[in-house]
Order: sequence, then C-alpha cells, then structure tokens
Amino acid sequence: MTTLARAEWTTRRDAHHERVDALLAEHRWRSTRGIKHPVEDFLFEYYTYRPYQLRRWHPGHGTTLLDADDWLEEKDYRATDSGVLLDTPTILRTRGRTATQVLALLRATSERKPSFGCFGMHEWAMVDGLRAEETRHPQLGLRVGPEQVSETIRSVGVRCTHVDAYRFFTPSAKPLNDCIPTRANQVELDQPGCLHVGMDLYKSAYKLSPMVGSELIADCFELARRIRVLDMRASPYDVSSFGLRPVAVDTVAGRAEYAAEQRELALAAEPLRARLLAQVTAIAVADPAASVDRA
Repeated sequence: MTTLARAEWTTRRDAHHERVDALLAEHRWRSTRGIKHPVEDFLFEYYTYRPYQLRRWHPGHGTTLLDADDWLEEKDYRATDSGVLLDTPTILRTRGRTATQVLALLRATSERKPSFGCFGMHEWAMVDGLRAEETRHPQLGLRVGPEQVSETIRSVGVRCTHVDAYRFFTPSAKPLNDCIPTRANQVELDQPGCLHVGMDLYKSAYKLSPMVGSELIADCFELARRIRVLDMRASPYDVSSFGLRPVAVDTVAGRAEYAAEQRELALAAEPLRARLLAQVTAIAVADPAASVDRA
C-alpha cells in the first residue's frame, strides 16, 4: 500500500503525460496525415488500447491519493478515511476472471525456461504460398520471393508456440508447425523467449487498467515497440523504406543474430514480467470472492 501527497501524484501524472506524448508524437503526426506505418501501427491496431488510454494516468491498485477530491469524479474511485483510492474489489466483480487468467499466464511463463530456436519463422509462415500483393502488408513488398519463403520455412522448420501468431499462418504453413497452439493450451505453451509473449506483457497490463499502474503499462508498451521492430526486421517483408536493416533469418548468420537479439529482449522483459506479476497477484487477492493461491 502506497500513499501519495498531492505534489507527488501530480508530478507523476504530469511526467507520465509528457513521456507518452513523446512516445506517440510520430504516430499522432502520421495519423493526422493518413500515413501508415506497418511496423508501429501494429501496436495500435492489433492491440486495442487507444493512445488516449495510454496517456491517461492511473496510480494503480493500492495507492491512496491525498488532497484528491477531483478524482472522485472519475469512475471506480472512492473516498476513504485516508484519501482517495481505486475501488479494486468493485472492478473485479466484472473483471475478476480476466485477472485470474492473466495471473495464471504470468506465473506459468515466469517459471518456464526461455527457448530461442524459432528464428522468427512465424512471420514467414504468415506469407507462405502468397504473392506479395496478397500479404497483410502489400505496400511493403517482400525482400525475398515466395519460393524463397517456402524453401526457408521448410528447411529451418516452424516451432511457433504462440496462439496469436499461429492463427495467422497460411493454410499451407499450419501443418508445418510442430504443435497446435490454442487458447486452451496457451498457459502450457507460452514461453518467455517468444517475441509475441514479450509483446503481450503490454496487453496483459492494459487489460487490467486502471488496476495496473499507468507507468508500468507505458514500460510494457516501450518494450512491445522494441520487440515489434525485431519482429518485422526478421520477417520476409522489405522494411528498408522505414530505415530498418533486415535480419536475414534465411541465412545461418541471420539466425544467430536473431537469437542474440531475442535473448536481449527476453532479458529486458524479465523485470517487467516480475513487476506485473506482483501487481496482478495483489489485485487478484483484493477480490474477496477469488480463489487465489496467496503463496
């Protein structure tokens, strides 16, 4: 439990606004001009958290705000003898299941060893058998031909364990994967070396906003953006027009480079996952009806 004086929480709120404004400046500039960015737009199209939501500051579960009567006009905040507090138990009446699901996923992933042998073949499996104009990003074009895509994934192998990557595989690529990820087995399959698992820390965090503090959500957003850049650099798409150097995973050297960058991102995700796990554990325990292992 944390208590913030007005000077403290207003400083944190204003710093968060400035930080997010800087993070989103280029995106907002492009949006007002109708300019697409296939690398970064993923963070605002695939993920459902809108820029204005990312900018909005919330202290998170368990933080009491002093001299904060203006917060009583906000949804889900209540007055206490100590100050203004987020009413977590009330929020959990409708979102307790989400908290339980996120907690199970975070716990399982935190306890699992990372694997670095997929070499980004999931993006290649999403375009296998397609012409460049049939892909999800036809404006980019492919840096290799369709024949090279098919040859690469069949020689390297496809070892994707993430359901939300696998579901976009083309019909010709799905049988090549060495498992069938589903929502039902996600807790058993997600592993911390996976790029999409690292990006999904952002989703797990914002799905539990405002109970998860906004600074942590922004931290997860920044990591997700870093990961997305590698994801697209290692894809068969031509991202050179965005100033990005490809990671040629169709070569031995490129696969080694990918695995090294993948390890760096997995290490960067570890403290964020730990912080998020701690917050979500505290959130779930706040629900008197939840059956949560408190150990």
